[in-house]
Amino acid sequence: MTAQTTSASAPAGDRESRHAPLILTLFGLYARDGRHWLSVASLIALMADLGVESRAVRSSISRMKRREVLRGERLAGVAGYTPADATLQTLAEGDVRIFRRTRASRADGWVLVVFSVPESEREKRHELRTVLTRLGFGTAASGVWVAPGNLAAETRRTLERRELSAYVDLFTGDHFAFGDPREKIRSWWDLDELTELYADFLRRHGPVLDAALERAPEPLEAFRTYVPMLTQWRRLPYRDPGLPLDLLPRDWKGVAAAELFERLDALLRPAAAAHAAAVVTA
Repeated sequence: MTAQTTSASAPAGDRESRHAPLILTLFGLYARDGRHWLSVASLIALMADLGVESRAVRSSISRMKRREVLRGERLAGVAGYTPADATLQTLAEGDVRIFRRTRASRADGWVLVVFSVPESEREKRHELRTVLTRLGFGTAASGVWVAPGNLAAETRRTLERRELSAYVDLFTGDHFAFGDPREKIRSWWDLDELTELYADFLRRHGPVLDAALERAPEPLEAFRTYVPMLTQWRRLPYRDPGLPLDLLPRDWKGVAAAELFERLDALLRPAAAAHAAAVVTA
């Protein structure tokens, strides 16, 4: 098992954009109790264990603060950061998607989002598309987005929290007619892209499971493996909203990838948490 490292030759902006998801993963895993706070020193030390130098960490944190993803806070005179309220809400919702994910069935029906945004508020149109994509919606037609019906409540909460509900109508129902739903799924979602994302996860982390089963990793090794693995997995339950299996291609790789994630999570999470706790409380 190997750590995820940073390429020194990559442009600074690209490196920082890659570091931000790792930093959010650290907050999501190790700063949720109490004040949701991590010291700057702890963040730098944990990221160093992932192969990221302190200057890059400070730069990424600064950008995340400007974007109001994190906010600075001193505790007992020690500099640190907490996630902004909206970030905490996103992390909490992510817990459900990542660790308690449920797959939809045809009986759940569908939720449709129809929106219309004035040309003078084009930025809202872009934000809506970004939010719906992140929720896992597919595109049924221009301005009409579709997702499994079990996402209706989460969709409503997210649109209200982002103050986008004024532009949107939500509908729930069944696909009554016409056409084969399996073909519709393929046109609404890019299943080929999803298949490749799952295949990449399996390629990268399948050998990690074999190694962990052969020899239980030490806490530092588990941490270096677990955090990048979770960071890669974290986006997949949003890109794929848990579509009904009977509408997907046979041998859908998402099933094998989810099973791999669950086994790695069970094997690596406790040891990784032990290492992080030792660093954070040092």
